[in-house]
Amino acid sequence: MAWTWRFERSDGTEVQPAVEPEEFTTQGDAESWVGENWKDLKDGGADQVVLFEDDTKIYGPMSLHAEDAAQG
Repeated sequence: MAWTWRFERSDGTEVQPAVEPEEFTTQGDAESWVGENWKDLKDGGADQVVLFEDDTKIYGPMSLHAEDAAQG
């Protein structure tokens, strides 16, 4: 079982992340990583992320913009 992130622009277009993620073995590790790297990801062109467990979408899109997250 592997947890991965998809990085997107606000329109859902996939983009390459500014920080290359690893393949995570737990959901908590994946969420901790994005929590530590969200600013660099946002500055690198990603507006939102989607979390997958193998090929199953778990949640998202989740905004990387603090003002959007505060409103949600």
